[in-house]
Amino acid sequence: MSEQVVDELFAPSKVAASDVAPNRRRGGDIRVVLSPKTVASTSGFMGTLTLKPGEFVAEHYHPYSEEFLFVVRGRLTARIENVEIELGVGEGLMVPKGLRHRVWNNGVEEVHAVFHLGPLAPRPELGHVDTEPLPTSGVAEPVLDVGGPR
Repeated sequence: MSEQVVDELFAPSKVAASDVAPNRRRGGDIRVVLSPKTVASTSGFMGTLTLKPGEFVAEHYHPYSEEFLFVVRGRLTARIENVEIELGVGEGLMVPKGLRHRVWNNGVEEVHAVFHLGPLAPRPELGHVDTEPLPTSGVAEPVLDVGGPR
């Protein structure tokens, strides 16, 4: 296949996490870097999570997606249903679709992790179901900003 054909079929889209606005509604600093909105992805989305000591992402589940989480720096605690799992640098886990999960930083250093969810929900508002009050609002509410056209 010629380079010109490849260029016509695939126009690479580079997105820096620092160029994406943080979403803090569910806790921590969540940045959806590669998504239908940013790169017109069709199978899932990927982003970064930063948690300061004591911060958490409120419990939720994904009815349509599996979630993959990988720790780049720090130590993270995850609870899937009622099972707690400690993750350190270079460790990851997969959260099966439909299982309630929550993550938090109970350490002394900031945690940096990368996540991926796939497949996409049929509509963005169906992708997350919050099961505990959100740290920023005190109520559970859906997150609506990961899908839709670019």
